[in-house]
Order: sequence, then structure tokens, then C-alpha cells
Amino acid sequence: MVCSDDEHIVMLPMLAHGHLIPFLALANHIQQTTGFTVTIANTPLNINYLRSTTANSESKIGLVELPFCSTDHGLPPNTENTENLSLDRIIDFFDATKSLKAPFYNLLVDITQKQGKPPLCVITDIFCGWAVDVAKSAGTVNVTFTTGGAYGTLAYMSLWLNLPHRNPDCDEFNLPGFPDRCRFHITQLHRFLRMADGTDSWSRFFQPQISESLQSYGMLCNTDEQVEAQALEWLRKFVKIPVWSVGPLLPPSMLNKSNTSKQHSGKVPGLSTEKCLEWLDLQEPDTVLYISFGSQNTISASQMMGLAVGLEESKIPFIWVTRPPIGFDLKGGFRSEWLPEGYEERIATAKQGLLVKNWAPQLDILSHKSTGAFLSHCGWNSVMESLSQGVPIIGWPMAAEQGYNSKMLVEEMGVAVELTRGVQTSVEGKDVKKVIELVMDKRGKGREIKENAAKIGQQIRASAMVEEQGQGSGSFLKSLNDFVTSLINARQEQSLLNSNGS
Repeated sequence: MVCSDDEHIVMLPMLAHGHLIPFLALANHIQQTTGFTVTIANTPLNINYLRSTTANSESKIGLVELPFCSTDHGLPPNTENTENLSLDRIIDFFDATKSLKAPFYNLLVDITQKQGKPPLCVITDIFCGWAVDVAKSAGTVNVTFTTGGAYGTLAYMSLWLNLPHRNPDCDEFNLPGFPDRCRFHITQLHRFLRMADGTDSWSRFFQPQISESLQSYGMLCNTDEQVEAQALEWLRKFVKIPVWSVGPLLPPSMLNKSNTSKQHSGKVPGLSTEKCLEWLDLQEPDTVLYISFGSQNTISASQMMGLAVGLEESKIPFIWVTRPPIGFDLKGGFRSEWLPEGYEERIATAKQGLLVKNWAPQLDILSHKSTGAFLSHCGWNSVMESLSQGVPIIGWPMAAEQGYNSKMLVEEMGVAVELTRGVQTSVEGKDVKKVIELVMDKRGKGREIKENAAKIGQQIRASAMVEEQGQGSGSFLKSLNDFVTSLINARQEQSLLNSNGS
């Protein structure tokens, strides 16, 4: 591995918690393995959030604030990430992030003046395609980092760039970049993508940002070479730039089951970690269903009722992270009227379940021996956290690339069963009960899914080979070394060309 304290890498994540945390994890890995100076730039509230996640760690990552005023863009005050922002306003927020272009350029110029040379590269989100030209203007190169996996990233990019679902003759369609056997269905697309025609506000943002990001020096992908070997091959053919797999970017404690995670993303859980673990300790191995839809999502009131009924009737012990349903203030309190009458009292008396308000210590729950399955929105961070522990998934995708992740988990990996999609569908208690029982069954399909998840979990841990101090060898470090070596060589070649030209 190339090691130096004379090199500097600057990173700019998209303004969303599901992007900030993988960027921070990548920054720590780069800094620890290379000795480079690594700086993450973002808006003030997001920088404060990152500081809170590293307060009790030995992170040496620099954190720099970029000015951003949400009200200048017609957004509510102090809106600096997507959390608690309605889906209808998210595209306005995404569009507002382009205002970071000038302050980000100024930061790169300032670093260049202080250090006598530009940063080795800038690593920016796939939604920050504008950074390609900014990096070039500042004398460096941009590297795109996708915080999702290879399959989901390829599907997301290809769908926005090609809009193949516009053919009204069929609900199923082929997608450029995928073999014909991987047919996609219109219901796997979020409603904004489903309605996109190339002239709408979502298309006007995503199409140029994705296209410009593909002009980068290369791409980093938050996945493992063995776990997504086929999808990485498809992705590389599609993007036509180098792709380095640098994941999954998980806390070391999740890759070494002898530890318990001490880092909880800077959030206060609705129920203490200790109480969650005490409750889990009372359950039999592989019997508990964990339910969470991530930090961004919630379901409708009718779906919440159906899910509650199915959980109770299944008799399966569960931990359910609840938040107000769609149409209500996500920051507001949770009301008992959103659940069947007397629900909380009944499951508490029967010792069947825990309802955790707003946020739970997910890493600790998934790594506990009693957890047998995860009902998830299929966000990539959650998927990798679950599979690293060999925990199978019940898919309920909501937005972004989650529908494509769910498709891959079911069709390519065989580690999941999909319950439903989105927030517009009807969810009946009997269907919930049926799917839960199928996945939790230690025979038949349930056993097969569990064995597949366990196999992938072993692959993830073997590839990372992460010891307690976060060091080790494996495909992750090889890929990271190839990436850094390529950057160093490219800069030396450019310097040689410049000197010969002069």
C-alpha cells in the first residue's frame, strides 16, 4: 500500500445520512491504510452530525463546513439533509445542492495554496456530477463514489439515463446494461421515476448529474468483489471507467462477531441499547424478527395496521422501529391509534415484541444471536449490515434503488422474500403472517434462504478480514491499493507530460 502524509484527498458526500456514514467509513479506511490527509466537506449541520459520530473514536478525518442556506432555495430553515423532508420536496433539495459548487471550488483552491499542490483527488457522490469540472478547474481529478451496491447503482443509472419504462405496451421491460433475463417491472420504480419523461424536474437533475459523473477518473463502489462479482462486471461494461470495489463499508465490530458496536450514528435510540440486548438475551437463537424502514422512510397508516396484525398473529418475537405514518409529522410523537386497540399492552404482556420509537441500535440487534430475519426497506447500508451477520431479509422497498436491491436479493442471491413494494399497496395481516412464517421456518424455503445468507455473510467477513483494530488484508485492501496506486501513477504521468510540453 502506498503510504504518505504528503497527500490530500477531499470528499463531498450527498447531503443524506445514508450517504454521509459510508463516506466517513471510506475516509477512515483511506486515512488508516495510507496515512493521507483526508477531509470531508459538507454543510454545517451535517458536519456537526459527523462530529457527533466520531466524538468517541480516534478518527483523524478533517471536517470542513461549506456555507449553505436552505431558505435561499425556498426550503424550510435548517434543511441540510433529506431526513424528515417529504419526498415531494426532495428534488428541490437535490437541486439546491448544486449551490455548493463555488464554495467547494474555493476550498480546493485554498488547500492548493496552503500545500503547494492540489489534492490527489476529490471523491464526490454520484449525484454531484458537477464536481468533475470543479476538480479539473482546481488541477485535480474527480472520483465518483456510489454508496450503493453494483447491481442497484447500475439499475439506478441506466433507468434515469434511458427511461426504458416509457413504452406503454408492457409493465415489464429490459434495461440497458443487464442481460435479458433480468427483466424489470414498472412497480419496482419509485413513482417519480415512473412518471419521468426527460422534461420533469427529477429528470432534469438526475440525467445531467449522472452523465457528468461518468466523466470522472473512475468510480468507487460500496460492495465486495466476491459478493457482487457478476453485477460488478455489468457495471464496468456500462460506465466504461475504472470501478474499484471498496466495500462493504461496515463497522469493524460487525465483521468480527466477538465485538459489540459502540458507534450508533450519532443518534439517541428510542430504547436504550442495554434494554434491547436484555430483551434479546431472553429469546431463542434465530427467532426474532427485526423491523425497520431506515432513517428516511415510513409507511401508510393502513399498512401499519396490517403489519401490526400480521406480527401479532405470527406469534414471532419482534423488535419494530416505529415512526408516524405518511401524512403526519415524522418528528412528532407516536400515537396508539395508529395500531390496533390495546396492541402495545397485549404484546408487552405476552412478551412478544418491543416497539422502539424512531430509532434503534440496529448494529447491535442484527449482530445478536437471537435475530433471525430483518424486515427492511432494502437500503444498501441495511442490506450489508444484515447479510454480514447472515441474517435473511424480508423486502419492503420504498424509494431510490431499494426496489433493485430487493430484486437482486431475491433473484440473484436467494437471501430474501419480498413482502410488498412502496406505500400505495394494500398490506393484509394474513399476508404478513404468511411471509414471516416462511422466512423464519427452519425447514424448506426458510432454511434455504438462511443458508444462502450465512454463506454470503462468511464471504463478506472473509474478504474484509478485519481484525479488532480495523486492519487486515483481503479484496477490500487490494482494491483500495490499486485505486491509490492508479492515482499516483496518473499524476506522475501528467507531470511528465507537462514538463515535456514546457
